[in-house]
Amino acid sequence: MSQASVRRKPNEQPALLDTELEHLPPELRWREWMGRVEAVIFAASEPVPREVLARVVGRNCNLDLVIDDIRAELAGRPYELVAVAGGWQHRTKKIFGDVIHAAFGKAAGAGEKELTQSEALVLMCIAYFQPITRGELSSFFGKEVSRDLIGVLRAQDLIASGPRSPQPGAPYTYVTTKNFLSLFGLDTLRQLPDFEALEDAGLLSKERLLAGDIIPGFADIGDDGGSVALDE
Repeated sequence: MSQASVRRKPNEQPALLDTELEHLPPELRWREWMGRVEAVIFAASEPVPREVLARVVGRNCNLDLVIDDIRAELAGRPYELVAVAGGWQHRTKKIFGDVIHAAFGKAAGAGEKELTQSEALVLMCIAYFQPITRGELSSFFGKEVSRDLIGVLRAQDLIASGPRSPQPGAPYTYVTTKNFLSLFGLDTLRQLPDFEALEDAGLLSKERLLAGDIIPGFADIGDDGGSVALDE
């Protein structure tokens, strides 16, 4: 039979993957599940969510324990498995950042971008107060936040348009993206430093900030003031 005759037809479904592996003893089954999960994460270019990993393991497989065992095996390696942006991803450990930059140069960090201090502060405000309008951001800083600055953050996929505000004219609001979580090594926004605790302590207040009672020094920062490098 020729190779052409055994090729899969365009609409033919691939063979179903055996996820239960009932023919294997428990220990070997677990090792196979670990290998499958790590292989899928390793092959992905972005964080892999739980629902994707569930496709390659059995119904009774505890993915959290699988991840824990993989992490334990990687303890002595220069890379690790991290929870980020609602999924899991392999990342080089931060302690090797200088080594990597020395080997490849700063430009080799494909995920590394620099924000001005103004851009970084606006991004911080959006992260904490989202959804928030450009007008509210301008009130926060006591001066206009330009469309160009918002455009920089959008171009880097750090923010996106959120729901329309109920304010007159229904202006757009802005929210952070999954890429923001990924770049800053966060799994969810709940991992941001606890702003509510600062509010409860009376140190910061969204209402006061939006009324123009801003943190000392924020309003003096210009668009050319310094830069902030994002995590790779």
